[in-house]
Amino acid sequence: MQRPLVGVVGAGRVGSVIAARLRHQGLDVVVSARSAASRLRVETSLPGVGVLAPVDVARQADVLVLTVPDDELVRVTEELVAAGAIRAGQLVVHTSGRHGLAALEAATRVGARGLALHPAMTFTGAPGELGADAGLGCVFGLTAEPAERPAAAWLVELLGGTEMWIDEDQRVTYHAALAHGANHLVTLVAQAQDLLRSVAAASGTPGVDPADVLRPLLTAALNNALQLGDAALTGPVVRGDVTTVRAHADALAHAPADTRDSYLALARATTRRAQADGRLDADTSRQVRQVLREAEWDALAETALRV
Repeated sequence: MQRPLVGVVGAGRVGSVIAARLRHQGLDVVVSARSAASRLRVETSLPGVGVLAPVDVARQADVLVLTVPDDELVRVTEELVAAGAIRAGQLVVHTSGRHGLAALEAATRVGARGLALHPAMTFTGAPGELGADAGLGCVFGLTAEPAERPAAAWLVELLGGTEMWIDEDQRVTYHAALAHGANHLVTLVAQAQDLLRSVAAASGTPGVDPADVLRPLLTAALNNALQLGDAALTGPVVRGDVTTVRAHADALAHAPADTRDSYLALARATTRRAQADGRLDADTSRQVRQVLREAEWDALAETALRV
């Protein structure tokens, strides 16, 4: 494609990064920015980029990138089509992980070319994400008709990423895998930090930063898990230390309910995986699961008493 005009509808965390990267690659970019935070992000990090209404962005763009929330994608596409802002031959791209080409049906019905292009990366909106190297090393989950695959490859190359092709009926599972790994990891780490803060406060050392305690441990665990899979498992469950698991459950009985429930659920999943790969024998696995069931029953009983 010869220097197309790129329009980004929704200059939020993802949209602003994509706009910045494509602009750095020499493409002309226009964006829409609805919220005050998005407008400020464009003003400070994308100086000189035109900020237009979504319908005007769509009308001008050769490549239209829709970076709106998942639940708004179909509606936004339909509204742009109804306004006559999407045309035949236009490349219409969305960045939703969950959705595939079906979400762009209104656009493809009028002759637009559809592409699902999801960056397998988390964006916080920090200024550093808008630099020239934004997106480098990121895998993009792609779904497109065969005729649009060269355009998809061209965009991924500009964004500094790597292609991963995903069938339409596998999009939701793909997105669930990423959400389970990344989003739930944040919850898990935050819960561990909360527990360490309570330990430090009770022990008279409130100045200790839980991040300093967890960072080397979690970094090693993540690297080992990515390299070795289940073989990276360590800890009381995989060792079959039933009494330690019971002690953990007892200690967490009065922790916040979401933390206790997370521990029990993940310990149960870990038990199954450790038994499946032969590192935990069936009898010990049964004992660990019994401890976890008893802890869950106790939690339910406590909840019933409070009600």
